[in-house]
Amino acid sequence: MLSFSIASPTTLTFPPKPIFSIAKTSFTGVRIQRFFPQRLPSQMTSFRRPSASSSVVMMAKREEEMKEIRAKTTEEINDDVVELKGELLMLRLQKSVRNEFKSSEFRRMRKRIARLLTVKREREIEEGINKRLSRKLDRQWKKSIVVKPPPSLIKLREQEAAEEAEKSAA
Repeated sequence: MLSFSIASPTTLTFPPKPIFSIAKTSFTGVRIQRFFPQRLPSQMTSFRRPSASSSVVMMAKREEEMKEIRAKTTEEINDDVVELKGELLMLRLQKSVRNEFKSSEFRRMRKRIARLLTVKREREIEEGINKRLSRKLDRQWKKSIVVKPPPSLIKLREQEAAEEAEKSAA
């Protein structure tokens, strides 16, 4: 949108500078810019944000879940962590094989694992276990884990066994 006119052999006139400014860079290619009129904040459309009431409900659910976790023993928390990590592995396998799965489950499981481990660490702090000793105990615990199939795989195997039993009975 650059225009100039020659009024006389010695005079060149240029239109006034545009409203938007172009930053000085070393870019030497062709730059295409479009001018969009400024919108007032009342005219702007924003993405849906959670309302205050829904965030309160989410917080209440989270607090409820934390109460349930705090009611568990440390051994139960460790078992839950192992189960959830197994479920997370199964989800990753489903994703890699391109099976149907809920992608929101990844985040939900990771958050649940983090909450469990947070409560576990809070208890260690109450007992006076420092960070270095906590990591050492954690390594020992991880070595002592007996690998078990996650609950979803157990259910899948039970379903397959039931189907085979039906076929053999029929």
